[in-house]
Amino acid sequence: MSMFKSMNISASALTAQRLRMDVISSNMANVDSTRGTYRNGQWEPYKRKVVETAAKENSFKSYLQKASGTDKGIGSGVHITRIKEDDAPFRLVFDPEHPDANEEGYVQLPNVDPLKEMVDLMSASRSYEANVTVFNASKGIMMKTLELGK
Repeated sequence: MSMFKSMNISASALTAQRLRMDVISSNMANVDSTRGTYRNGQWEPYKRKVVETAAKENSFKSYLQKASGTDKGIGSGVHITRIKEDDAPFRLVFDPEHPDANEEGYVQLPNVDPLKEMVDLMSASRSYEANVTVFNASKGIMMKTLELGK
Protein backbone atom coordinates (compact mmCIF):
# COMPACT_ATOMS: atom_id res chain seq x y z
CA MET A 1 0.00 0.00 0.00
CA SER A 2 1.44 3.34 -0.98
CA MET A 3 2.11 6.00 1.59
CA PHE A 4 -0.47 8.38 0.13
CA LYS A 5 -3.25 5.84 -0.53
CA SER A 6 -5.25 6.79 2.59
CA MET A 7 -5.05 10.45 1.58
CA ASN A 8 -6.17 9.63 -1.97
CA ILE A 9 -9.14 7.65 -0.65
CA SER A 10 -10.17 10.52 1.64
CA ALA A 11 -9.70 13.03 -1.19
CA SER A 12 -12.00 11.03 -3.48
CA ALA A 13 -14.63 10.93 -0.74
CA LEU A 14 -14.27 14.67 -0.17
CA THR A 15 -14.84 15.31 -3.87
CA ALA A 16 -17.90 13.04 -3.94
CA GLN A 17 -19.46 14.64 -0.84
CA ARG A 18 -18.81 18.13 -2.22
CA LEU A 19 -20.62 17.23 -5.44
CA ARG A 20 -23.49 15.78 -3.38
CA MET A 21 -23.77 19.08 -1.50
CA ASP A 22 -23.73 21.03 -4.79
CA VAL A 23 -26.54 18.90 -6.24
CA ILE A 24 -28.59 19.25 -3.04
CA SER A 25 -28.10 23.03 -3.22
CA SER A 26 -29.38 22.99 -6.79
CA ASN A 27 -32.43 21.00 -5.70
CA MET A 28 -33.16 23.49 -2.91
CA ALA A 29 -32.73 26.45 -5.24
CA ASN A 30 -35.30 25.00 -7.65
CA VAL A 31 -37.90 23.91 -5.10
CA ASP A 32 -40.52 26.20 -6.71
CA SER A 33 -39.32 26.16 -10.35
CA THR A 34 -42.30 25.30 -12.53
CA ARG A 35 -40.26 25.47 -15.74
CA GLY A 36 -37.32 23.11 -15.67
CA THR A 37 -37.26 21.13 -18.92
CA TYR A 38 -39.09 21.57 -22.20
CA ARG A 39 -40.45 18.15 -23.24
CA ASN A 40 -43.18 17.07 -25.62
CA GLY A 41 -44.10 20.65 -26.50
CA GLN A 42 -44.58 21.85 -22.93
CA TRP A 43 -42.61 22.89 -19.87
CA GLU A 44 -42.11 20.39 -17.06
CA PRO A 45 -41.17 21.38 -13.51
CA TYR A 46 -37.63 20.90 -12.29
CA LYS A 47 -36.89 17.26 -11.39
CA ARG A 48 -34.95 16.48 -8.25
CA LYS A 49 -31.44 15.21 -8.94
CA VAL A 50 -29.66 12.47 -6.99
CA VAL A 51 -25.94 11.59 -6.97
CA GLU A 52 -25.00 7.92 -7.29
CA THR A 53 -21.59 6.77 -6.06
CA ALA A 54 -19.68 3.51 -6.27
CA ALA A 55 -16.41 2.07 -5.03
CA LYS A 56 -13.50 2.98 -7.24
CA GLU A 57 -11.83 0.01 -8.86
CA ASN A 58 -10.03 1.38 -11.83
CA SER A 59 -6.70 -0.37 -11.92
CA PHE A 60 -5.63 -3.63 -13.48
CA LYS A 61 -3.77 -4.37 -10.25
CA SER A 62 -7.01 -4.40 -8.22
CA TYR A 63 -8.64 -6.87 -10.64
CA LEU A 64 -5.53 -9.06 -10.62
CA GLN A 65 -5.42 -9.11 -6.81
CA LYS A 66 -9.09 -10.11 -6.63
CA ALA A 67 -8.56 -12.89 -9.15
CA SER A 68 -5.48 -14.24 -7.37
CA GLY A 69 -7.05 -14.05 -3.92
CA THR A 70 -4.45 -11.63 -2.54
CA ASP A 71 -6.93 -8.79 -2.22
CA LYS A 72 -6.82 -7.52 1.36
CA GLY A 73 -10.17 -5.76 1.10
CA ILE A 74 -8.59 -2.31 1.07
CA GLY A 75 -10.63 0.06 -1.05
CA SER A 76 -9.46 2.58 -3.61
CA GLY A 77 -11.91 5.32 -2.80
CA VAL A 78 -15.20 6.40 -4.31
CA HIS A 79 -16.32 7.88 -7.60
CA ILE A 80 -19.51 9.35 -9.00
CA THR A 81 -21.26 6.95 -11.35
CA ARG A 82 -23.97 9.40 -12.44
CA ILE A 83 -26.33 12.16 -11.47
CA LYS A 84 -29.86 10.96 -12.16
CA GLU A 85 -33.29 12.55 -12.04
CA ASP A 86 -35.71 11.35 -9.38
CA ASP A 87 -38.82 9.78 -10.93
CA ALA A 88 -41.11 10.69 -8.02
CA PRO A 89 -44.35 12.37 -9.11
CA PHE A 90 -44.63 16.15 -9.18
CA ARG A 91 -46.58 17.97 -6.48
CA LEU A 92 -49.94 19.44 -7.50
CA VAL A 93 -51.03 22.74 -5.97
CA PHE A 94 -54.32 24.51 -6.70
CA ASP A 95 -53.49 28.00 -7.97
CA PRO A 96 -55.69 29.02 -10.92
CA GLU A 97 -53.97 32.45 -11.16
CA HIS A 98 -50.53 30.91 -11.86
CA PRO A 99 -49.41 31.20 -15.51
CA ASP A 100 -48.46 27.50 -15.58
CA ALA A 101 -51.77 26.24 -14.18
CA ASN A 102 -53.60 23.57 -16.17
CA GLU A 103 -57.29 23.67 -17.19
CA GLU A 104 -58.43 22.58 -13.70
CA GLY A 105 -56.30 25.29 -12.03
CA TYR A 106 -53.55 22.99 -10.71
CA VAL A 107 -49.87 23.80 -11.00
CA GLN A 108 -47.24 21.07 -11.12
CA LEU A 109 -44.38 21.84 -8.75
CA PRO A 110 -41.03 20.03 -8.53
CA ASN A 111 -40.70 16.73 -6.69
CA VAL A 112 -38.23 18.32 -4.26
CA ASP A 113 -38.97 17.88 -0.56
CA PRO A 114 -37.01 20.53 1.40
CA LEU A 115 -37.00 18.38 4.55
CA LYS A 116 -35.51 15.41 2.70
CA GLU A 117 -32.93 17.69 1.08
CA MET A 118 -31.89 19.10 4.46
CA VAL A 119 -31.43 15.60 5.88
CA ASP A 120 -29.32 14.65 2.83
CA LEU A 121 -27.33 17.87 3.22
CA MET A 122 -26.62 17.12 6.88
CA SER A 123 -25.53 13.59 5.94
CA ALA A 124 -23.20 14.84 3.19
CA SER A 125 -21.80 17.52 5.49
CA ARG A 126 -21.08 15.03 8.27
CA SER A 127 -19.44 12.64 5.82
CA TYR A 128 -17.32 15.51 4.51
CA GLU A 129 -16.25 16.43 8.06
CA ALA A 130 -15.41 12.79 8.85
CA ASN A 131 -13.24 12.52 5.75
CA VAL A 132 -11.44 15.76 6.63
CA THR A 133 -10.66 14.21 10.03
CA VAL A 134 -9.33 11.04 8.39
CA PHE A 135 -7.24 13.10 5.97
CA ASN A 136 -5.75 15.14 8.81
CA ALA A 137 -5.04 11.99 10.83
CA SER A 138 -3.20 10.48 7.86
CA LYS A 139 -1.22 13.67 7.46
CA GLY A 140 -0.36 13.64 11.18
CA ILE A 141 0.84 10.04 11.01
CA MET A 142 3.06 10.88 8.05
CA MET A 143 4.51 13.88 9.87
CA LYS A 144 5.28 11.75 12.94
CA THR A 145 6.93 9.17 10.70
CA LEU A 146 9.14 11.86 9.20
CA GLU A 147 10.10 13.02 12.70
CA LEU A 148 11.36 9.51 13.53
CA GLY A 149 14.07 9.91 10.93
CA LYS A 150 15.59 12.92 12.73
